[in-house]
Amino acid sequence: MDIFLIIGVITGFFAIIVGMIVKGADVTVLLNPAAAIIILVGTIAAVMNSFPKDEFLKIPKILGVLFGNKQKERPVAIVEQIIEMAQSTRKNGLLSLENTIQGLDNKFMKKGLEMVVDGADPEFIEEVLTIDIDETEERHRAGASIFTTAGGSAPTLGVLGAVIGLIGALGNLNDTEKLGHMIAAAFVATLYGIFFGYVIFHPFATRLKRKSHEEITNMRIILEGILSIQEGKNPKSIEKKLLGMLAPKDRVSFEKNNKDI
Repeated sequence: MDIFLIIGVITGFFAIIVGMIVKGADVTVLLNPAAAIIILVGTIAAVMNSFPKDEFLKIPKILGVLFGNKQKERPVAIVEQIIEMAQSTRKNGLLSLENTIQGLDNKFMKKGLEMVVDGADPEFIEEVLTIDIDETEERHRAGASIFTTAGGSAPTLGVLGAVIGLIGALGNLNDTEKLGHMIAAAFVATLYGIFFGYVIFHPFATRLKRKSHEEITNMRIILEGILSIQEGKNPKSIEKKLLGMLAPKDRVSFEKNNKDI
């Protein structure tokens, strides 16, 4: 479980409640079932109308990825692994990769190296792996766009909820006490919409895009590394090429880990 994300969500709710208390607003007005229905059910409807059934049904799985804390492969570790394999193949040939392949957990790397050992053309390997990268990127983009759509719909539905509430309030103009309460309740829907749109849904989309970027970067490093190994390039040349694909902090980490080599 991603505790940092959970803390972020809780902090968002806490900020709203504390802010209302500081401003002297009645926190109990947040307990508004009608506003919650308009925002949450309305947002679900907007997403259902925007995406086909198979993509909509993937939302629980996407939430699992979002809140999950699966140990991701560090790009530095991937580069180190590729350089180690390059050194091995320079000494013992490409067939020496067979034993390494059996112990790999990374399915993408395993697939590419198997094609190398089988003697596939570099152009074919690059084409197959690039298709995998593009497909993964598109799948991630579709998942993030669900929350982007939800984030764009929720604030607008908040305005709709406020309008509905004000219509009800205008029917009670003679009851001043009831009128004030209904106007306050009307704007709760707007508060819900803005909160869920810009504190929950849009940030969720951004987080998914970030996770996708990290995974795609790793896949591109693996692709370049596999093609370089097949071509028989010097391990030092491969190292320089792959280091150029790392973020500055990862380059520093690599150099620190390998300063004695």
